[in-house]
Amino acid sequence: MRIAVTGAGGFIGGAIAAAAEARGWEVVRFGRRPGPGFLYWDIAGLPPAQPPVVDAVVHTAAHVADWGPARLFHRVNVLGTRAVAEAYPRTRLVHISSSSVYPWWEDCADRPEEEVAPWHLGAYGRSKALADVEARRHPDAVVLRPHAVYGPGDRTLLPRLLSNIRGRTLLSVGHDGILHQLTHIGNLAEAALAACISGARGAVNVADAGPVPLGAVLREVLDATGRADVSVRYLPRPLAMAAAGASEAVAAAGGTPPRLTRYAVSQLGRQRTYRLDRLRGELGVEPISTTLADAGKWLAEPGAPRPE
Repeated sequence: MRIAVTGAGGFIGGAIAAAAEARGWEVVRFGRRPGPGFLYWDIAGLPPAQPPVVDAVVHTAAHVADWGPARLFHRVNVLGTRAVAEAYPRTRLVHISSSSVYPWWEDCADRPEEEVAPWHLGAYGRSKALADVEARRHPDAVVLRPHAVYGPGDRTLLPRLLSNIRGRTLLSVGHDGILHQLTHIGNLAEAALAACISGARGAVNVADAGPVPLGAVLREVLDATGRADVSVRYLPRPLAMAAAGASEAVAAAGGTPPRLTRYAVSQLGRQRTYRLDRLRGELGVEPISTTLADAGKWLAEPGAPRPE
């Protein structure tokens, strides 16, 4: 099996490429920055003149942030997805989407693979929804929708949570019993490889085996990273949303990123759990349960993956 992986220098793309090679597959790594073992492709620009022939393309490259210029998100995430699909019109396409395509204003409780929401709080969610639709226009595409990807190599999700520590208090949203269904990077990598050889089409939710309470996640991360003395304080969601709106207004006026966004509040402060029937039944993946026991080890490892 020979696959191509866009964004192969990033957290998700790198893990998928490594998992494929561990199976004995040949991997063509596309990256935004040239380097040993990488073929240059900035998906926001022109595609390679002659893309290498492969059996499947796993598209992970994206601009991921809570805040930023809408044009940048659209150019990279939407137009970039279109460029990948057009470069490989007859090749199996596995697109890494996001659970943020679902309605932000309500709980996701055992949510099946529904159509993307009609509106979004910010440019990131909007661009991922449009890219999700764009990918599914390809005649042989499957779109994977993970929620809150974490694991070795993560330099976004858990570090962002830990950045909210003030003294000996970690600020969060809602309450400690809010259920979340995180996605270990191993589960997402296994789903991506299964999708390469599967005949499944359309959208497939990807997550850990079951939901976990937010409080338990935060407590385990704090303990694993040597912060057992830190307590968690939960802000009511309406208050957090108002504070995020004010932070965004100040950021828009001053040109600096906000400390808190409405997107982050909506994702953290509501239940986010997903139905995994298609993942198990059609891709044949039985995901592992959420595990954060080694978080202290891999969060302390030097050398983050190159951003894609």
